[in-house]
Amino acid sequence: MAQQQRDLTQGPIGKTLLLFTIPTLAGNVLQSLNASINTIWIGRFLGEKALAATANATNIIFLIFSALFGFAMAAMILIGQHVGRRDTDSARRVFGAAAGLLLGISFVMVAVGVGFTDRLLHLLGTPADAAPLASAYLKTMLLGLPFSALVVLLMMSLRGVGDAMTPLWFMIAGTIIDAGLNPLLIMGMGPFPQMGIVGSAIATLIANAVSFTGMLAVVYWRDLPVRLRGAEFRYLLPQWTLLRLILSKGVMMGLQMFVLTATGLVMIGLVNHAGVIATAAYGVAVQLWNYVQMPALAVGSAVSAMAAQNIGAGRWDRVGAITRSGLLYNFLLTGVLVLLLTLFDRPVLGLFLGADSPAIPIAREIQLIAGWSFLFSGMTMVFFATVRANGVVLAPLVIMIVGLVICRLGFAVMAQRWLGFDALWWAFPASSLVVALLSWAYYVRGGWRNRSLADEAVAAERGLA
Repeated sequence: MAQQQRDLTQGPIGKTLLLFTIPTLAGNVLQSLNASINTIWIGRFLGEKALAATANATNIIFLIFSALFGFAMAAMILIGQHVGRRDTDSARRVFGAAAGLLLGISFVMVAVGVGFTDRLLHLLGTPADAAPLASAYLKTMLLGLPFSALVVLLMMSLRGVGDAMTPLWFMIAGTIIDAGLNPLLIMGMGPFPQMGIVGSAIATLIANAVSFTGMLAVVYWRDLPVRLRGAEFRYLLPQWTLLRLILSKGVMMGLQMFVLTATGLVMIGLVNHAGVIATAAYGVAVQLWNYVQMPALAVGSAVSAMAAQNIGAGRWDRVGAITRSGLLYNFLLTGVLVLLLTLFDRPVLGLFLGADSPAIPIAREIQLIAGWSFLFSGMTMVFFATVRANGVVLAPLVIMIVGLVICRLGFAVMAQRWLGFDALWWAFPASSLVVALLSWAYYVRGGWRNRSLADEAVAAERGLA
């Protein structure tokens, strides 16, 4: 079967980027909706204790996936550059190395995580009456971690070869299976056993297994550059130099997500000092911001995939145009969402808080002050996506630490003497503007164009030969 992946080094840049962004954005929305639907099932059938249990377990799972996502992103960039060079064998070497790495890490995490689940939940301060449920849920999710890791890798790798639709189709299938099986396995409807909260976790694992099997079948049916056959299976035991390259880049990308998550946790701690009403208002604002950020995340992912192939092909003339198109789409898509939330903030907030909630005025103020800052953070995502497409990860990490840890948290604490608790909300636009300016300066003046990541990979392989 001929290879049918999209060649991202040819054709109109704006149209190609938009067509690549839309399925990625739809996939992000599906993931959030799937999590929301599962939360509804758990809350309605099992109650508040089960909700608290999944909330605590999910924190640990998210931290684990931060590391796995970094390795998958590093693989996507390398695969994209090799595909841009028409170097299929090197793309398969990278996929094999990433798959072997993620499987190895996943099995270690399963062994360690299951053994230390109860201690981890205790360290998180999980309520005693929710701890047994959280333990059962987390252990079940950990057992399926290898499948989940491979699903993430396959999705990212397919995007690296220019296929954004296959991940979307199987994400739709996985969402339907997960949401459909949740109530059946939780309550034991029809021929299914009653499994309680463990049933919710098993539904997710079954959905991941189906998604993985389906995507893998497409990879072999289309003979894509990430399929392995015969002697190529030895790539699952990669050369150390290539493995070290993926590890070094993946750890840095994972640390970026960790910094973002840790900063968010500290901000919640600072908001807690403003009282329960302010915390509730902030919590709802964060829920809305998760959706506001989705267009920028999707655009960034598309920019990375397109830029990686064009860098690999030596089409630097197109890389700048890809970045400019990404900035334009970010301002259009994110701007529309921010505008809609600003115009219709009261009815939207009322869905979460109730029309007469005293938290609504505070939530409206938070949204008015901080909501538009996501135009700047989206701009940063596009610049980071471009430089990351060439394997540059240290500079974005440093910029994030300066902007989020020093500027955001520093402003939130120090400016309270002048602005009171409003300093917490103004910290978002202040820090987002600083990060956007720093990322733009590095994009324009930094040395990220000096050498491609594919060159490093080839040099690493030759150095061992």
